[in-house]
Amino acid sequence: MKILAVLVSLLFLNNTTHAWGFFGHQRINRMAVFTLPPEMFTFYKHHIRYITENAVNPDKRRYAVVGEAERHYIDLDVYGDSALYKLPRRWEDAVAKYTEDTLRAYGIVPWHLQLMKFQLVNAFIERDITKILRISADMGHYIGDANVPLHTTQNYNGQMTGQYGIHGFWESRLPELFADDYNYFFEKATYLKSPMAKAWEAVTNAHLALDSVLGFERELSKQFDEDKKYSFETRGNITMKVYSKEFSAAYSQKLNGQVERRMRAAIEMVGDFWYTCWIDAGQPNLDGLLNMSEEQLKMIEEEKQLQQDPKIKTRLHESTLNLPADDKPTYNFGRLVFRREESEKKIR
Repeated sequence: MKILAVLVSLLFLNNTTHAWGFFGHQRINRMAVFTLPPEMFTFYKHHIRYITENAVNPDKRRYAVVGEAERHYIDLDVYGDSALYKLPRRWEDAVAKYTEDTLRAYGIVPWHLQLMKFQLVNAFIERDITKILRISADMGHYIGDANVPLHTTQNYNGQMTGQYGIHGFWESRLPELFADDYNYFFEKATYLKSPMAKAWEAVTNAHLALDSVLGFERELSKQFDEDKKYSFETRGNITMKVYSKEFSAAYSQKLNGQVERRMRAAIEMVGDFWYTCWIDAGQPNLDGLLNMSEEQLKMIEEEKQLQQDPKIKTRLHESTLNLPADDKPTYNFGRLVFRREESEKKIR
């Protein structure tokens, strides 16, 4: 029985998920294309396959590029109860107050979105098709992350509250089961007077939903026996333990559309950011950017050839298993894990 438990645990450890999962991120980017005005829609629709498939590139880089992981989250709770109000919105002000090392140790997603906004504006001005597509796809990913409650806390996978696996449960399992029933009718993209404020609005709304994410799962776990809470599903040649459809449906009902609201917010925000960048770039004509040269295609393919580096520290979003105590994974809190104690002193 012990050998069987170890094997089952290994299967779970291999089922690593990231924010929104591949499914969620790809759907967010794809649906955002349909919020764009005609002047942008032709270009983005022509390249919708790239925008969709490459929505997951930032997750692939987490294990290949130093400094990538910190762009996906912000641990608001390490800054105290009033973090949403006292954290400076401007990067320079935040660095002056907490130091750059501290900010990077606990995530920089809202500030990184401001940087990406400037990058996409410049890409539009240069009419550089490869940059426009790459930055647009990446921006969609980070915006998706900013709208996820579990990307705003140190307890990002329930590891501090005995709820291991809730990360993948909320943002991967639930969308995979129920996203086809979500409402995907949106207003056209609108211009953002302050993309900075919009980025902070996203993480604020996500963080305010965190109590429900953790609390409802905890309540339901008391009502479901272990054999009812979990089930086994075969994916390819691998049988994995997952949250049961019954438990997932009960959790989804408890959340009362929360996952759908966060996904819709992400889709609308992606479209708004793309549109705002295009406006700020002077509304360049994109009709001549429908086809890429062989050199541009080669550059895009080379970007996908990333080698994982085991030395790079990043967070593990283990999928859906409440691991036994002996099998609990080791978590790395940010790139500057070795500076964590110093960073906490600075925050206090």
